[in-house]
Amino acid sequence: MKVLVVLTSHDQLGDTGRTTGFWLEELAAPYYRFQEAGWDITLASPKGGKPPLDPKSNEPAFQTDLTRRFETDPDATAALAHTVRLDTVSADDYDTVFYPGGHGPLWDLAEDTHSARLIETTLRSGKPLALVCHAPGVLRHTLNEDGTPLVQGKNVTGFTNTEEEAVALTDVVPFLVEDELKSLGGIYTKTDDWQPYVIQDGLLITGQNPASSGPAADTLIQLVSTGA
Repeated sequence: MKVLVVLTSHDQLGDTGRTTGFWLEELAAPYYRFQEAGWDITLASPKGGKPPLDPKSNEPAFQTDLTRRFETDPDATAALAHTVRLDTVSADDYDTVFYPGGHGPLWDLAEDTHSARLIETTLRSGKPLALVCHAPGVLRHTLNEDGTPLVQGKNVTGFTNTEEEAVALTDVVPFLVEDELKSLGGIYTKTDDWQPYVIQDGLLITGQNPASSGPAADTLIQLVSTGA
């Protein structure tokens, strides 16, 4: 099986003067689950090359065994240093797609036409797709074939308003994931802040927060492997 993992290329946290990017746990936990499943992993980003890591995600409080493993894994770090450009990939070449979060995707991937087309094409081809934490916000401009929002009427989750408030970025981000999914007609549900929570609706899998990234990958592997 071939999985495409799509990361952000955006590194500025609004006008705060701080940097952002992708959240390390949300890449590392799925990466090793996919590897253990025997999948071929390709990393992509809008600009290609090495995507920016949210420095906060590598602080001791947020490190895990898998993030530390990733940081010292020469194959993983080499793959991360050489992501392919998103506009060069085709959904036809992959069995499934996974989007890690971090705040970066809210600025670039959420507005990226190549990303929207990749998501739409993947799902219309009958292939599953998973997005975690802030990444479900990337669905904001994706459409069904009849022109309605892709998430309309679908059960979804994503980073909650209260989680955003807890990290004091409510007024910094371009939009709130929870509010956006609701405004698009998604049937949004959540659990307690920072607890694992994954929703599957047909081919679409969404996870609420960093702790949901591994479970979301497990759900994706199960769906790809068994079709259920």
